Amino acid sequence: MKALVISDIHANLTALDTVIKDAGEFDMTWCLGDLVGYGPDPNQCIERVRELPNLFCIIGNHDSAVLDQIDPYAFNNEARRAIEWTKSTLSIASVAFLDRLPERADTRQAYPDLPNHVTLAHGSPRQPVWEYLLDTDSATRSFEFFDTAYCFVGHTHLPILFYQHNNQGSARPLMPETGLEIALSPRAIINPGSVGQPRDRDSRAAYILYDLDSEVVQYRRVEYDIKEVQQRMRKTGLPDRHIARLEGGW
Repeated sequence: MKALVISDIHANLTALDTVIKDAGEFDMTWCLGDLVGYGPDPNQCIERVRELPNLFCIIGNHDSAVLDQIDPYAFNNEARRAIEWTKSTLSIASVAFLDRLPERADTRQAYPDLPNHVTLAHGSPRQPVWEYLLDTDSATRSFEFFDTAYCFVGHTHLPILFYQHNNQGSARPLMPETGLEIALSPRAIINPGSVGQPRDRDSRAAYILYDLDSEVVQYRRVEYDIKEVQQRMRKTGLPDRHIARLEGGW
């Protein structure tokens, strides 16, 4: 049984479709939030994600912002402009879908027979919508807030793993190479990186394939037509900075 793990799509349909094609066959989909924000395709991305098999999807901070669950002034000016544009563009069906998403999820809710269960959160298991896990201190504290074998998170747009040995001591980070297959052992926090707006100086869309039987994750990257996305962003009047950063992966 194989899961496609995606996060931070950010309304980039071209990147999302390329990831889905590159992934091949998979049995379930875990989406870690931020379907919208920054990019030009919010409704189309929501529609595409809803079509994916056995979907587990949680809400991200940009998703929450377009629902007015987070004050837009918590974001910088450019991100706020993108949020306001997205709000003006979302369909009733898209809003309803986002509004139903939980802040975190546990695979025990739907798959009680899995050998090792996982928690899904956008930011962290401690603060699911907003906290960034960017260092070992914050990661170490986060291990106290989930009791499954693994926790998958997004939000930072950076592919990374944090391990904690025997539930003790500081978390150990691992920056995975593209294509690397990693056999997991409890307990770990795993971030697949961003589909629609990577920030690790690699512009390729990032995602994970997770084999639930062997407990192996594979970090994958795939090139997509960035210039085509940038052109559509310009037509909608989205911020220049968001357009430029796609090409540089920053």
